[in-house]
Order: sequence, then structure tokens, then C-alpha cells
Amino acid sequence: MLALVRRGEAHLAAAGITITPARQTSLQFSSPTLQVTEQLICNREGLRVTDRAELAGMTLTVAEATSYADTLNTLRDTAPGLTVRTVDTTTEALLRQVWQGALDCTVADSHVFALNRRYFPTLVAEFDLTETRALAWAVHPDASKLLQAINRWLDQPATQALLAETRSRYFAPAERFDFVDLRAFTRRIEHRYPRYDQYFMAAAQDHDIDPLLLAAQGYQESHWDPKATSPTGVRGIMMLTRPTARSVGVTDRLDPVQSIEGGGAYLAKMKTRFSDEVTEPDRTYLALAAYNIGRAHLHDAQKLARELGKSPHHWDDMKTVLPLLSDKSVYPKLKYGYARGHEPVRYVERIRSYQDILAAHAPTES
Repeated sequence: MLALVRRGEAHLAAAGITITPARQTSLQFSSPTLQVTEQLICNREGLRVTDRAELAGMTLTVAEATSYADTLNTLRDTAPGLTVRTVDTTTEALLRQVWQGALDCTVADSHVFALNRRYFPTLVAEFDLTETRALAWAVHPDASKLLQAINRWLDQPATQALLAETRSRYFAPAERFDFVDLRAFTRRIEHRYPRYDQYFMAAAQDHDIDPLLLAAQGYQESHWDPKATSPTGVRGIMMLTRPTARSVGVTDRLDPVQSIEGGGAYLAKMKTRFSDEVTEPDRTYLALAAYNIGRAHLHDAQKLARELGKSPHHWDDMKTVLPLLSDKSVYPKLKYGYARGHEPVRYVERIRSYQDILAAHAPTES
């Protein structure tokens, strides 16, 4: 990308591009879009490197055309014998190799590591290799007017809101990293998910739902345990109540085929119970919340959102309102009363995270 911009064959390189002194000699950069550090990433179940001096004699493989090779080359004075190998692949692919044990360690930006350790939970950032650096977009040195236009756009409130929404979508789950939970999840993807993936695919096709989302919901409900039972009497992979099971034609809640089909049918039913003003993906997220807490309590939350000047049609607003259903200064005034409003927020956010991880480990057509 940067070579194309330098040669004038592209106007703009917009990606996770680190501003470095070497790059600034041949490119101009926009206002920063993110602040990161470069980190040494290893596998907590493999070779551990706790100090820069321990890099001596190691061979580290990094993605070609990244700033990582330059960073490592500057460390050779303190780590003699360090060999830097560059390959034509992505940093994400190298992180997968570290997770699989094919590589001891690699280098990644802190935000790239934060995102990918959800998929590969045994990865660990040993230490920072650089001070904080800015990511930005790059243009040709002669493109000053274009750069000014880009910076004006980046500074607009709508753009800042978009960037904030994007950071929330991807980084908020990363900040809630739970090593034990995610290691168990990735193991169950390998050993348990293949027993049921065909049923999730079939139910998702029947009800026009993303199969990985439905599978992620099934994991959140029961950890894909067909015999799961809660103290309140919900049962099966999709943890259906008796009335819900009856309403979608399920006669045996412990039958995984029936449970998954019934769960898909019920989620699809929830999706139809919103006005046309609710669009995707918010319709799916609100339907998941209704599946968890009940449509009546979600109706209360939507009414409360309107009173608070928030949108009842957007998940980002609704997830700030739902917790109020358990606020003693609020719930007595609601039609359907008290509800554990934090639960559907955690429920939806976990499903979204599991869906992302499933997509990385078990890609499928949808």
C-alpha cells in the first residue's frame, strides 16, 4: 500500500499504519487514528521471553513491510545474534502460528494483539518493544490538499463518533478478556462444536439467521451441552422454557436437533417484533436481548430510552438503558417491574464475542 502511494498509483493508504521517522521521509500522515505500542507476543504454554536480553540468538518472524523488522533490528546491540525473518503474510496469520506452536514468538501492535488473543487465548504479550506510537493514514508528499481534507473529515464530530463506535465494537470485548473462559471455548470449538454445527447451519438457514451467531448463542446458553438444565427449569442446548418450547413445536428440549431448531425459531420470532425503524444489526442484538430477558421487559427499556432521549432502536443506546431495569429508583415506575437489566447486556456482548471467535476458528458459509 505504501509503495503504491509513494509511486503515485494510489491516493491514500488507510489502514493500521504506524508513523515512523523512516516513513515520514517519503510520505505525509494524517492526524492519528489510534495510539499503540509494538509488543513481543509468545505462547504462555511455550517458550517465554521476559527480558530483551533473552532475544539474543533467537529468530523472530514478522510480517513483511511492517515496521516490526526495523524495531527488531534496533535491538541487536542488546540482543546479539537476534535474527529477523520477514514473510509475505499477515500478522494475524503469524499470531495463529504462535498459538499453534509453529513459531515461538512474533511481534504485533498492541491493538492487534488485544483483538486476536480472544481467538488465541494462550497468547501473551511479554513486553513492549517501543514507546507509544501513532497509527494514521498516509498520502503522497505532494498531496497536501488531500491531507487537509482528510484531517478535516477525521475531526468532524460524526467521524469521531464513528471511530468511537468502531473502537467500542471491537475493543470492548477485548478489554473483558477472560483467559479461562476463552481457552475452554476454543477447546470446545475443536471437540464439541463439530457434533452440532450441521444443526446450527440447518436451523439458521430455516430462519434466516447467521449460523455462527446462532451457534454462539447456543454456547452462551449451555456451552453446547444438550442435557443442560438450570435451577429455573430451562433445558437443552438453547435453554428453552416449557412454554417457549411448546410455542415453537419442540416436544423434547433435550434433543439437540429440536432444541437448536426451536431456539432459531424463537430468535427469528423475536426479530419480527420490532418496527421497521430497527435495522440490522441492531434488530438481531435487540432480539437476543428479548430472548434473554423477555419482550415485555425490553419494551419497558425501550419506553425508558425514549424518556431519556436515547434511541430505542439502537443497541449502543439500549445497552446503557437496560441496566436501569434493576435500579430501585426506576423499576417501580415500569409496567413490567424489576428485571436484571445487566444480564441481557452481558448476554448480547458475549454472544457477539463468541461469534467473532467462531468465525476465526470455524469459518463457514452464511
